[in-house]
Amino acid sequence: MLNKYARAFFTRVLTPFAAFLIRRGVSPDTVTLIGTAGVVAGALVFYPMGEFFWGTVVITLFVFSDLVDGNMARQLGRSSRWGAFLDSTLDRVADGAIFGGFALWYAGGGDDNVLCAVSIFCLASGQVVSYTKARGESIGLPVAVNGLVERAERLVISLVAAGFAGLHKFGVPGIQYLLPVALWIVAVGSLVTLVQRVVTVRRESAEAEAAADRETQGSEAAQ
Repeated sequence: MLNKYARAFFTRVLTPFAAFLIRRGVSPDTVTLIGTAGVVAGALVFYPMGEFFWGTVVITLFVFSDLVDGNMARQLGRSSRWGAFLDSTLDRVADGAIFGGFALWYAGGGDDNVLCAVSIFCLASGQVVSYTKARGESIGLPVAVNGLVERAERLVISLVAAGFAGLHKFGVPGIQYLLPVALWIVAVGSLVTLVQRVVTVRRESAEAEAAADRETQGSEAAQ
């Protein structure tokens, strides 16, 4: 949902910055690695301490590397299987760090086992949602479905809520409850998206097998 529109907007905004990095001799892979390291550091250093505002600021500064590296690769004409693999793999690392940081907070200073479990579910379901699409495509299926809550939605909902929740430490009352609400939304949305993708793969698999059977029967009849 957000992927389609947000990516197009930020790609246009970040194109000059990507061009600047290219002129400075920076490679897309370097941007990918630095961006992931920044997100992981912001999530696992600040979030477990309950510093949601500053953690989100740090993460936001680095999270756009996911768009910058791809933009650089296109400008250089260097899109490669390795770059796509590295980018996708490190996206999973970054996502795991963000929700892992939430889980560590609620397991420690946040003292809420239910929200700790919800954070872990968000982490795990996000990984599985991505895996279902990748696995479906690897066996030759299009997995043509726009899920309710994909990666962009998970990040936007979680990071915006975490950033605002962090304003509680600056004296804004009641705003800390935004993060728990957001985590529940992401958890439910991820579950719905997972079901959507599984159902889609099941349907596409049945259609592909039926088409193969018809082709086989047609070949046998022609003989």
